[in-house]
Amino acid sequence: MENTSAYRHARRQVERKLGFLTHLTVYLVVNTGLILFNLFVVPSRMWAFWPLFGWGIGLLFHGLGVLVFAPGAAWKERMIENELKKLGH
Repeated sequence: MENTSAYRHARRQVERKLGFLTHLTVYLVVNTGLILFNLFVVPSRMWAFWPLFGWGIGLLFHGLGVLVFAPGAAWKERMIENELKKLGH
């Protein structure tokens, strides 16, 4: 395996994406369990949406950090390429 800067960067990006997918999976499993627990134990009062909402905000920012604003994000690379073309490079 190559141990270049590009390889380390690519490996880090893959680890970040896998970390987000793990976070998403845990979020779905735990919150599904909370909703089911709420429906069976206290169906008259829906409290399970509060943790779903709060944790969802954290998950949203995690996803944005990994998929949208990460170094080397595809949309950033396209913008850089367009700017380089404008400059004649």
